[in-house]
Amino acid sequence: MSEPRNRVVQLTRFGGPEGLAVVDAPMPTARRGEVRIRVLASGIEFTDTVIRRRLYAQTIWRRPPFILGYDVVGEIDQLGPDVSGWRIGERVADLTVVGSNAAYRTLRAANLARVPPGVDAAESAALILSWTTAYQLLHRSARVRPGQRALVHGAAGAVGQALLVLGRFAGLQVWGAARGAHAALVRELGATPIDTERDDFTRVLPDGFDVVFDGIGEDRFRRSFAALKPGGVLCAFGYTASVQAKRRLGSILLALLSVYGGRWLLSWLPGGKRPRLYSINLMRALHPAWFREDLERLLGLLQAGAIRPKVAERITFDAVAAAHRRLEQGGLAGKLVLCPDLPSGGERGPPRP
Repeated sequence: MSEPRNRVVQLTRFGGPEGLAVVDAPMPTARRGEVRIRVLASGIEFTDTVIRRRLYAQTIWRRPPFILGYDVVGEIDQLGPDVSGWRIGERVADLTVVGSNAAYRTLRAANLARVPPGVDAAESAALILSWTTAYQLLHRSARVRPGQRALVHGAAGAVGQALLVLGRFAGLQVWGAARGAHAALVRELGATPIDTERDDFTRVLPDGFDVVFDGIGEDRFRRSFAALKPGGVLCAFGYTASVQAKRRLGSILLALLSVYGGRWLLSWLPGGKRPRLYSINLMRALHPAWFREDLERLLGLLQAGAIRPKVAERITFDAVAAAHRRLEQGGLAGKLVLCPDLPSGGERGPPRP
């Protein structure tokens, strides 16, 4: 029997998708406190394209070559020394930022979330970054209450869809801003659509929204801030508009800091509107138990059939560069997931049940 291959998606240079290469890497070995997993599913995120272009603050210090892959679901196939509470064959999930677009990788045992038996690996992977971000935005950052009115920008995207579904579960009235072509999807997920190509979201509610979730950051979040009612909360969690405009990372970060600083000062005024910057990695660093708790809660909802994240396509290693191009073009209504076990050619059309 031949030894397993460890294929990986390596970033060879910063820039466009042509800097990605699928190569064979050495098989990793679990060290003290680690497990090795056989990767079953790993997300291809818009954030990966930001990392690839050297516009992501957390990875700015890295130099190619390195392996991409922000999140992962896999099956434990090796235990390192001093690992307890885990068994060979168990399925686990983790948020890794880099390194998970691979056939095999090692993970710190202390960081792992347990994946229930019987759930789809690709759908589980779709929960790790996008849905956990949405859950924490709602419950850890905004601390929403039933009956509040919320606006979600990028409602057809992965985090946006999760915010619509989980916002409805939390008892919110939700409006979803997206292209007109995605209006049916927004309605299907229980929200009122706002057509970003035709409608002015600042005029939808004359007295303003209780909460606005904005991962786009158009016009330095000014219009989102204006759409809030007095005392409302703006949860800023991304800067897609700046990335698409090809601005440099330094100017993006300075803009975010200036916006947050000015809004923070205004928040002290009577009836002040409150800005909150959210980063899943910072939240995890400050409250590590929350990440595992929140992800395992979502995985339980998936096992129960209460939620089902949309998987746009399960792809093979050979399709990763094309996946990056699709993400940059926009318009996807679901998650792209790398599944190393798929035969060449991947799976087209609807995901497997």
